[in-house]
Amino acid sequence: MVRVLAVADEVVDSLTFGVGIESRPDLILGAGDLPFEYLEILSSLCDSPCVFVPGNHDRDLRGYRRGRTGWTRAGLPVEDPGPCGAVNADGRTVSVAGLRISGLGGSRRYNGGTNQYTDTQQRLRSLRLRCTAALSPPRGADILLTHSPARGVGDRDDLPHRGFDCFHPLVRSLQPALLIHGHVHPYGERPADLPIGSSTTSMNVVGFCQFDIDPVTRDVEIVRRRYGA
Repeated sequence: MVRVLAVADEVVDSLTFGVGIESRPDLILGAGDLPFEYLEILSSLCDSPCVFVPGNHDRDLRGYRRGRTGWTRAGLPVEDPGPCGAVNADGRTVSVAGLRISGLGGSRRYNGGTNQYTDTQQRLRSLRLRCTAALSPPRGADILLTHSPARGVGDRDDLPHRGFDCFHPLVRSLQPALLIHGHVHPYGERPADLPIGSSTTSMNVVGFCQFDIDPVTRDVEIVRRRYGA
């Protein structure tokens, strides 16, 4: 079993002191709209790798490249633009802590801010993700990590919080055990984990959710959860 701590959107201060964390997670997942320092603290505290995707309130990380000599943008050396040491899975598939994770960050475009996409733009990004995932065996993913939910699966009808239609064919293609997302704040409610596709569960992790996942059987067990900060 791989122990995972997934967080999004709202900082839970107690986690930064280790309060509420059951055992030591093998992996930290960030589903967006969190201070990068928060992800760094959790990764350092748990001594675990961190994989994240940017949310619509995060800085624009596009155009940065990591080479043997460090980070560059437009050919010029720069400091690490994201959480120090974390892996940005936006638009690609990565293998970390024994899990295969595909990522798509951002929200639906509603005011022209950073990390916002029209449905057409996100559909093209999802198609590229499907192609790259298929080229690097084993095909598919254990977890699809997004900021926004899929349309009609835990989203809302207002434009900023409306999910993406293109996530449905992406789930059918990648067949992940879980779609982990944030973006939709619970505001005192307990959002249900919802089925999407034939074998995937969509999970809103605003606040945090700690779970165990078996990469072989794909069984998932919720260990501890908090719906919002």
